[in-house]
Amino acid sequence: MLATLIIVFREIIEAGLVVGIVMAATRGVAKRGWCISLGVLGGVIGACLVAAFASSIANMMQGSGQEIFNASIMGVAVLMLAWHNIWMAREGRHIALEMKSLGEDVTKGRRSLMAMAIVVGVAVLREGSEIVLFLYGIMLSGGNSILSMITGGIIGLALGAFVSAAMYLGLLRIPTRHLFAVTSVLIILLASGMASQCVVFLQQAGIVTLFPHIIWDTSTILSNDSILGKALHALIGYSDRPTGMQMIVYFLTLATISALSKLFGTHKAAPLVKAHS
Repeated sequence: MLATLIIVFREIIEAGLVVGIVMAATRGVAKRGWCISLGVLGGVIGACLVAAFASSIANMMQGSGQEIFNASIMGVAVLMLAWHNIWMAREGRHIALEMKSLGEDVTKGRRSLMAMAIVVGVAVLREGSEIVLFLYGIMLSGGNSILSMITGGIIGLALGAFVSAAMYLGLLRIPTRHLFAVTSVLIILLASGMASQCVVFLQQAGIVTLFPHIIWDTSTILSNDSILGKALHALIGYSDRPTGMQMIVYFLTLATISALSKLFGTHKAAPLVKAHS
């Protein structure tokens, strides 16, 4: 039961970090709840499909199907996060000024929300599929009854949801005038971490072979498998044994999204003109 509880708890926190940042970044935008809920639902359905076809996915591409699948969905998430941050750099100040009267006036906001729904779906899909595969491995290893695994999973889910909600409420305490700047930085770090994780999957699949040497090893101090390590991995892309290519892609992604956000953010959106009766 304990192994199941820990696995579910860690993965829920990792997905919850992404969902919480997305919810905070879109606070006040019309219909954000529906879009994010749709993303969560899509991710859950996707994870169930991964569970149903886990063996087929793993056997694809000469046994590297799972790694290629993970790299693909992470790549989609990076693109969506980059698009949202660039859009927010352009429209964020405008939204902050008009927070009380957004409604249907913010047409572009719905497009940004759809990008964020995809990011949420990808996060839930990735962590959900990892939970399924990890628990499947535990079940095959024996020594755990179905009842104990269900009990551990429920407790882990509840604890993970509680911690994720606490982190989200912490973000909501940030004043609106600073919220976009804070979430912008968090999203850039999220995207950079996901891009570096794509490299890991492609290296495991044997597709990327450049700069494979380990830059540092902090696994004895803060392991990727620890709860704090998992949280930092989700939040800023922390790795206890990063390769040279991981670091190159991480900082290249960070610099690219930052530069594009600054470039497009210099064009201020025109203020909304309200009609007088």
